[in-house]
Amino acid sequence: MTYLFFLLFFLLLLHVLPATPLNEDAGILLKAKTAHLSDPYNQLSDWASPPNNVTTTVDPCSWTGIACDPLTHAVTSIDLTGFNLSGTFPAGFCQISTLQNLSLAYNYISGTIASQSISSCSHLYSINLSTNMFVGPIPDFVPPFANLRTLDLSVNNFSGDIPPSLGLFPKLQILSLQGNFLNGTIPSFLTDLTELVEFLLGYNTFKEGPLPSNIGKLTKLENLWMPYANLVGEIPPSIGNLTALKNLDISHNRLSGGIPLSIGGLRSVEKIQLYANQLSGELPESLGNLTNLREFDASENGLTGKLPEKLAGLHLVFLGLNDNMLSGEIPGIIASNPNLSVLKLFNNSFSGRIPSDLGRNSELVSVDLSSNGFEGDFPPSLCDRKKLEELVAFNNRFSGGLPETFGDCGRLTYVRISNSGLAGEVSGGFWGLPRLYTLELSGNRFSGEISSTIAGARNLTRFIISGNNFTGKFPREICELSELTLIDAHNNRFSGELPACITQIKNLEKLDLQENEFSGEIPVNVSSWRQLTELNLSENDLSGGIPAQLGELPVMTYLDLSGNSLSGEIPRDLTNLKLNSFNLSANNLVGRIPAAFDTRFFLPSLTGNPHLCSETLKELPPCPKPAKAFTKTAKTTWFLSAVLLSLAFALLVAVFLFYRRISKIARRNRKLPWKLTSFQRLGFKEEEIFDFLKEENKVGTGASGQVYRARLKSGQTVAVKKLYGGPGKPEAEIGFRSEVETLGCVRHGNIVKLLFCCAGEEFRVLVYEFMENGSLGDVLHGEKGGVVLGWERRRRIAMGAAQGLAYLHHDCVPAIVHRDVKSNNILLDEEFCAKVADFGLARMMQQEDGDWGMSHVAGSYGYIAPEYAYTLKVNEKSDVYSFGVVLLELVTGKRPIDPSFGECKDIVRWVNDVIAVQEQGAEEADFRQLLDPRLAPSSYSYEEVLSFLNVALLCTAAFPMNRPSMRKVVELLQDCRGR
Repeated sequence: MTYLFFLLFFLLLLHVLPATPLNEDAGILLKAKTAHLSDPYNQLSDWASPPNNVTTTVDPCSWTGIACDPLTHAVTSIDLTGFNLSGTFPAGFCQISTLQNLSLAYNYISGTIASQSISSCSHLYSINLSTNMFVGPIPDFVPPFANLRTLDLSVNNFSGDIPPSLGLFPKLQILSLQGNFLNGTIPSFLTDLTELVEFLLGYNTFKEGPLPSNIGKLTKLENLWMPYANLVGEIPPSIGNLTALKNLDISHNRLSGGIPLSIGGLRSVEKIQLYANQLSGELPESLGNLTNLREFDASENGLTGKLPEKLAGLHLVFLGLNDNMLSGEIPGIIASNPNLSVLKLFNNSFSGRIPSDLGRNSELVSVDLSSNGFEGDFPPSLCDRKKLEELVAFNNRFSGGLPETFGDCGRLTYVRISNSGLAGEVSGGFWGLPRLYTLELSGNRFSGEISSTIAGARNLTRFIISGNNFTGKFPREICELSELTLIDAHNNRFSGELPACITQIKNLEKLDLQENEFSGEIPVNVSSWRQLTELNLSENDLSGGIPAQLGELPVMTYLDLSGNSLSGEIPRDLTNLKLNSFNLSANNLVGRIPAAFDTRFFLPSLTGNPHLCSETLKELPPCPKPAKAFTKTAKTTWFLSAVLLSLAFALLVAVFLFYRRISKIARRNRKLPWKLTSFQRLGFKEEEIFDFLKEENKVGTGASGQVYRARLKSGQTVAVKKLYGGPGKPEAEIGFRSEVETLGCVRHGNIVKLLFCCAGEEFRVLVYEFMENGSLGDVLHGEKGGVVLGWERRRRIAMGAAQGLAYLHHDCVPAIVHRDVKSNNILLDEEFCAKVADFGLARMMQQEDGDWGMSHVAGSYGYIAPEYAYTLKVNEKSDVYSFGVVLLELVTGKRPIDPSFGECKDIVRWVNDVIAVQEQGAEEADFRQLLDPRLAPSSYSYEEVLSFLNVALLCTAAFPMNRPSMRKVVELLQDCRGR
């Protein structure tokens, strides 16, 4: 009893007499904070100094970010993650002998860390300094850190070699150094860390070197993450000893040789990422041992970048690349894996048959086998579990037909099986898959009719079935697919009349039905085609007249009606179009050619119409002139007219000489442009625009120049950008050339059109179509943004801009990266259709790896992807990040940088912080506080907006590899609408 009494008394003393040690810890914390850290938002305001009365107890255990032992009240943890702190490393914190965990992650702390500073932390269990701005070499961790379990120095600016002391942590479980500028080699002594569970070294600028041969010593490792680590050589056989490994990612390196047979020892592995290397040989049978494997990606081996589209139809064995690529057959035993959901083997040289039971035992979600040499029947079991969402198998050599079982794949969203040798009819169920966004079956030998069940494919946006043997009428039910942007059914055997309702598809951008057997007339009521840029109905048997309404389509740039039986005159309304390609040849057109087309430039587009006549073209019959009877009076009149004409001609010559003299003087003073390049058909004289380069016509000023509105005599309004600097200014010249090279070759309804450019002695001028509603940034962040931009309009703007960027990234050859995506560079026409603009920083992906080294930061503050902090290269994923910021602007109504976020915090950080607080503080998080308060709640679905927010967060992921492609972004945004 006495013993129990003294024990209780002792414990009571621990609670009532802690003043001295607690005051010591508080003093250490305050001293280190004051000396090293800046707290601009006073988030540590409760870290208060003790009053002058020294007997007062200060308890730091109640301070923000401090955790203590519940019994002894000793400080054990300091967690200041995401507090927007700046300054230098506060080594003084480690003077607290009971401290175990120190986290300063997601702040703006900078400077170098001296070895003697970090040495005072040798008693810690965890050190997390990730996502700061530290520079210089990684410090030496001496004396030995005997208790350290976690060391996270990721996403900083550390450089140099990894110090040997990092291999001396006997209990280290997590080593995270990714996202720095480490430029030595990956040292083998790191494999002495035998307690490691996570080993993260990716996204560094290491010298070329192999994966350590004794990597197999890390038998407790669960996550090996080394993309972009400059690895070369072969995968060491010892990797098979990593029996606890769950994630293996060594993608985006230059590893060569075969996949070792020992990989079958990774019995716990769930994800293997080997893509974008130079591996060769066959897939080992031992992969069948990996029964926990969910994702296997060995795509794009042997190639340093993706194949150009013009080589897409060639089997790679003919390119001499197969010796350096993965080849052989897919081991049949892989099909027995019960957990496999993702299989990606595209851009290799595989051959033989796909295992016939692939998908029967596993819930496949995504399969990409494109650009190989697979043969035989298409496996009917791929969708047996009804979970398949993506099926990509173009550029192969299959035989047989598309399995009828695919008609039951209700979750399919993305199908591309072009140029694969398939034949036979397509089942009605497949035509009507309800979630399908992209369907591409071109370049096969499919036959039969399109079933009326296609009416069920309400989400379809891209419908590509060209180069097959489809027959019958084009179904009227296709008119019900309001989301369609592309219909490409050329080179088939469709017959009958075009359904008149096809003009009701308002979002249609391209309609290509050439080389079929269509008859009847072209539908007349085409006014709904406000987005149509390309119409190709050539090589059919169409008759009747050309609808004059085609001349009213605002963005049409491509019109081909050649090789039909069209009759009547050429409508003068067609001259309103700004055409890049125009062809009416080989028809039965008659009458006088409109003056705008009556030039040698358009002659090839008009030949084969024997009853057309021309005023100027000798190759065509002359237009008849009215007959005149020459009486004596008429002769006299003719003589007097001739005299008058001669006098008028002499007068005109005199005026001309005088005008030329004056013009020379004017040009000398005015220095008008001397070189004009047109990219569209113009309905005005280029020189007119110079009269509008005045202050009263200015509508905007940007980083590259000033923009003016020009209302021309023709009634057309254009936008004129006068760039800063002249030809002698390198930056101005680069921006001008980039804009011209990019916009001069792209054609898309969501890309602003460049009409022509002028290169003068003192300035550069670019002339675009005028966008009545200005930029998204101006409208969204203006006073009327909430009224003008309702949710439906914002959704369409997001979709339009996404489709424009997807076109640049995926449909241009070579691909184009914009590099300055922002709301001010998304322009809105009179109907608020979004068009991507300002390509002064754009680059074509012609380099070997598709990335560019930067001499200076490209982009705009608030939109710049975080990889600028640890790499000097940009690619299309940088555009994806910037577009994600635009999505956040549309959802929240806030600018990328806003004072309400707090100092040194952008919209991405702010949104993530709000989400983190919500998810921690409520059973069911409510994110309505993130939504633009100007949006009327009745105008949107909360679930749909939340889905948009999720897409934005995917796009703004910290690491580029975690962001979706723009093509995938388009699909995700389309999916949001159905929620």
